[in-house]
Amino acid sequence: MSPQQVVMITTGGTAASRTTDDGAVPVLHAADLLPDSVDDVLVRPVDLMSVDSSAMTVREQFAVIRAIADALDDPEVAGVVVTHGTDTLEETAFLADVFAADPRPVVFTGAQYPVDHPRSDGPANIAAAVALAGDPDARGRGVLVALGGRVLGARGLFKVSTTSIEAFDTVHPDLPRPLIPVSIPSGMPARVDLLALYPGVSPGLIAAAVAQRAAGIVLSATGSGNTHPDITAEVALAQQRNVPVVVTSRVPYGAVEATYGGGGGGVDLARAGAVISPWLRGPQARMAMIALLTTGASRSEIADFFAASGPT
Repeated sequence: MSPQQVVMITTGGTAASRTTDDGAVPVLHAADLLPDSVDDVLVRPVDLMSVDSSAMTVREQFAVIRAIADALDDPEVAGVVVTHGTDTLEETAFLADVFAADPRPVVFTGAQYPVDHPRSDGPANIAAAVALAGDPDARGRGVLVALGGRVLGARGLFKVSTTSIEAFDTVHPDLPRPLIPVSIPSGMPARVDLLALYPGVSPGLIAAAVAQRAAGIVLSATGSGNTHPDITAEVALAQQRNVPVVVTSRVPYGAVEATYGGGGGGVDLARAGAVISPWLRGPQARMAMIALLTTGASRSEIADFFAASGPT
């Protein structure tokens, strides 16, 4: 029986990094990162880019998504692995998942430590990701993340540690996967601003985002989507200027529900026109908005997407 073919797309990050006098820098190529051996899997390396994921642009994130689609255009390919820096892995993996209608496995992985570090974890993570991408039982599960001995779905993923090998957790293990049923866009992505809310935050931040022509805004609010009444007023003004606003929480776990009033509670924000994101937190809610607005989604379609992104 011929081995399963897996395409491994490399983007840089810590897994491709060596330590220099100027800090860890991604210098290794895809061929350098090939696992020693994975039973019944033939890996085809693709050098896409070599960047720290913290410096990755949205256009580069879309380039990753298009590279995945290009790899899956080959019917002989059983699955795809993407090596990616962990700083923004949760965002790019989520973006890949909203376009992932193909049932073949797409597995993101990375590392917490460079290849020359005593605790280097990249080789083990890459080997696990390649094995998973070549496993027929991984079909139909959406985009997966294999890192630190764990396998998690992309939806609801977030980084929980700067140092632990088990770098990620999920807000909920069984989130639904509503898809964006259009082709991956090739033009300029929509700009969406993610703003953190806190006591004393200036409501002018929202006005500034609108004035600087943000296509959408995501607010990382306190508690279950709560803030100051002055923010609510700015949300209403943003709606009048056709800038959709999504509200999520800075709290890592639990559902976000419009519960409180008082002028700045989730109930008030929803009445002002904001869409509540029950499960997707700030970074992934922003990527959802970017994907939706870039593909021309209406406010009602945005609301439907976030409503469908939580368990029933």
